[in-house]
Amino acid sequence: MARPQVPIAAVDVAAYTIPTATPESDGTLEWRATTLVVAEARAGDWKGLGYSYADTATATLVHDRLAALVVGRDALATTDCWNVMVREIRNLGRPGVASMAISAVDNALWDLKGQILDVPLVGLLGDARSSVPVYGSGGFTSYSMQELTAQLRGWVDEGIGRVKMKVGRSAQADPARVRAAREAIGAATLFVDANGGYSRKQALAMADEFAALGVSWFEEPVTSDDLAGLRLLRDRAPARMDITAGEYGYDAWYFRAMLEAGAVDVLQADATRCAGVTGFMRAAALCEAFQVPLSSHCAPSLHVHACCAATPVRHLEYFFDHVRIEQMLFDGAARARDGMVSPDRTRPGLGLMFKRADAARYAV
Repeated sequence: MARPQVPIAAVDVAAYTIPTATPESDGTLEWRATTLVVAEARAGDWKGLGYSYADTATATLVHDRLAALVVGRDALATTDCWNVMVREIRNLGRPGVASMAISAVDNALWDLKGQILDVPLVGLLGDARSSVPVYGSGGFTSYSMQELTAQLRGWVDEGIGRVKMKVGRSAQADPARVRAAREAIGAATLFVDANGGYSRKQALAMADEFAALGVSWFEEPVTSDDLAGLRLLRDRAPARMDITAGEYGYDAWYFRAMLEAGAVDVLQADATRCAGVTGFMRAAALCEAFQVPLSSHCAPSLHVHACCAATPVRHLEYFFDHVRIEQMLFDGAARARDGMVSPDRTRPGLGLMFKRADAARYAV
């Protein structure tokens, strides 16, 4: 007997721009605000919540093109909805805004499916673990030495045994900053992220300097578009240092090319960019095929369920900006305890409720 369909009645979208606590920068970019794009999908008496960290153009694309495509389709048929959105943006180009727009809607549809079936998202995807390790992420290049060390040490004091800082803006200043970070956190695990700020030769030299300070993760030492450069770093970096990238992946072809090139020791993927939960789980399947670990990029409250379902996952990025925004604007936001986060299995879907009244002042 065929199951009854649950037609999607509407998809609403809105954007909110939230100022950062202080001006922030990394190796190649500066910013003072973060834009959150929230999609809500309705079917019957249920409502699903999804989001992306993106530009306001993402909300425009959802409103003008994607919402109408999925309205009337079966809310439980997430793959069908995903496929029709991917086909729709063929002439717009898959990377960038288009994939982030699909992400917001796909995430909302997965949450909606969980609401309808009264099952947490991790249960829909299939549990692989009960919780996932996190690493504290921030350490912006705009921080003073005091701000940098206080933030990293604060995470360690909270029980988060892995922390990541930004490098790449000044090759001359970076060794001293990393040394100060190491002194501040003691024996805790230290990661660095250059956001593509170094040349190949600079990155090779930095890998040796950072390794001497116990750095075990070197993220985007060169631009992630330079797969040969990443492979060079992976081959020549100290053996105990992982070379990582992938956060700018928007589709499976990007991830496959990076993995086929042998460019990374750990692949990163972001469900706010790679076409949602659907795209993230496809990235996880590729990682499993290539025997490469996976780490989620940013948006911890969105990723916790998928990370507990995806077998290759090593850990989840507990990114300062997004932790702050999600705890401000979502009831049920992920909180690290003893260096781990766990899905709320007592709530269906993502387990989040949007605090619309609190977000109103940031509306675009």
